[in-house]
Amino acid sequence: MKLAHTLLVINMSIDRPTRKETHPMQMLYDSESFVVVHLQAGDPLIDPSRPDVPALARHGFEIVDKRSNKEVYLDGSWAELFQQQITAWQLKTPTQEEVEDTLDGYAQMAQNPILVH
Repeated sequence: MKLAHTLLVINMSIDRPTRKETHPMQMLYDSESFVVVHLQAGDPLIDPSRPDVPALARHGFEIVDKRSNKEVYLDGSWAELFQQQITAWQLKTPTQEEVEDTLDGYAQMAQNPILVH
């Protein structure tokens, strides 16, 4: 059974921003169990005259496990592997169960508790 949650993942472009109005953060997936956010490097809204404001050096993905209230941030080679998974999902639409199983595998690495500021 293919669900709207799954379609959100596979239809979302995850290319690096090329236009000024591109946001540095895009929600790729949201279900009862998980949220996946793509954080993009090269944020066009970053002011180069403000070196005191941190900027992402490269893109990454944050996976939040709502069941355990923990999150894991994937960058570098982990982010590239996850991006390859999303590309595979774009070629062959997965079921929600397949998406959730994959996210559950990544969530096993989650160590950081979710904190509300």
